[in-house]
Amino acid sequence: MKSYREELWFETKTRRACINITPQVEAAVHRSGIKEGLVLVNAMHITASVYINDDELGLLKDYDEFLERLAPQRATYRHNETGEDNGDAHIKRQLMGREVVVAITDGRLDFGPWEQIFYGEFDGRRRKRVLIKVIGE
Repeated sequence: MKSYREELWFETKTRRACINITPQVEAAVHRSGIKEGLVLVNAMHITASVYINDDELGLLKDYDEFLERLAPQRATYRHNETGEDNGDAHIKRQLMGREVVVAITDGRLDFGPWEQIFYGEFDGRRRKRVLIKVIGE
């Protein structure tokens, strides 16, 4: 069994952002040379997420509005009493998840219809990374 590791780095201009990273993950899988296996893609920061869904602008806006209703940025959070101001971002990350695992078949991501991989940023404007770990044959 082989393994391959790569990092993606992001620094969004806005506090919240959603970035389709499918092309970068596909490129990493190609560079790995692995034809059959799995790829793990995970956010290496506690206020960011990696998730799978459809790349449709209305849906992406719906997610943003939904998350803001559940964990409003301007709400009171005990975490913010520590000097931080991102209690909402931690909760949004928990809701959207830390990572995804996708099967690799014949050297390609083995997706269902419309599936794409996204990086979700909930406390941006600073550098954060995403780990891509490919394992298989």
